[in-house]
Amino acid sequence: MSRQVALDNIFLRPTERFAHTEYSLGYHESLKQKFPGKSLDDVFDIDFLWCVNDGPIDWKKAGRATDMGHAGYAADGSDQRNSSESPFHDAEEIYEFDPVREYGLPSHRELVRHYQNVYDKMCANSPNQLSTGGYYKTVVSGAIESFGWEMLLVAAADKVKFAKVLERFGRYTAHYAAAWAETSIDAYIQHDDMVWTEGPFMEPEFYRSVIFPLYKKMWEPLKKKGKKILYCSDGTFDMFMKDIADCGADGFIFEPTNNLDYVVENFGSTHCIVGSKCDCRTMAFNTWEDVKKQMDETAALARRCKGFIWATGNHMPANVSDEICMKYLEYLRKIWKR
Repeated sequence: MSRQVALDNIFLRPTERFAHTEYSLGYHESLKQKFPGKSLDDVFDIDFLWCVNDGPIDWKKAGRATDMGHAGYAADGSDQRNSSESPFHDAEEIYEFDPVREYGLPSHRELVRHYQNVYDKMCANSPNQLSTGGYYKTVVSGAIESFGWEMLLVAAADKVKFAKVLERFGRYTAHYAAAWAETSIDAYIQHDDMVWTEGPFMEPEFYRSVIFPLYKKMWEPLKKKGKKILYCSDGTFDMFMKDIADCGADGFIFEPTNNLDYVVENFGSTHCIVGSKCDCRTMAFNTWEDVKKQMDETAALARRCKGFIWATGNHMPANVSDEICMKYLEYLRKIWKR
């Protein structure tokens, strides 16, 4: 594991190997027991940690928000949580909504101090890995958190009015991005679940005319400070990567539903690629040979990239066996040289 390897891949500097990250390793309790006293991040040679922080305000305590629930990743299902009903009941309520008025906003200096403290603690807890800054409840994700999916889709029917709502979320997010820009982070993750597995759920032109300009504006302070911006979304957004790159993104974090061949062909020499063809469903339900095939295909593409951080998508949940996890790690170490 090496913080420097992660940095070099993000900054597109020459490296001997790809960087490595995984999501949800902490759910593998039986693996932890096999390595007492050791961090699984160190055991798995993790170089990069996916870190975001939405600041000190809890939206659910400060105002109206919707609990979207949580799928069961833990082996015992202890992390599963059902969704709650949206506190919004008609579109007009949403069109009048302003997150600043609803939740409040910390001062810039207060937020900078908060984020620097958060980042310092992450670095102290994981000195061998690169921790990032980042924000989760960006434009569309912020609207999902506030309204819930059903009411968001109802409100999206009026594109003009809904655009104004999203612009308010954009300005809200920009305040947090500007604070992160003043900290000592090297890389920043902008997370926004703006699409579905099938792709965009709104007209593509709406994304290009309304949502993406908000990204470009909120990233200006980060770009001025030399921070590297990694854009992350669940679902399939490869059709928008050129647009997001034009906004200033330095890399993309994505699931295997996106076309890795296309991504490498178009962005492998200019952007850091975080992902792979490795699918957690293959690891959980298929044979080792199927997993190995996806790894071999990924390695061949990754060697064409200036910056590549290997990750299984969407996560590595607890129903992936210890045996497959260890085979995966051992084989990755054999093929990650450039």
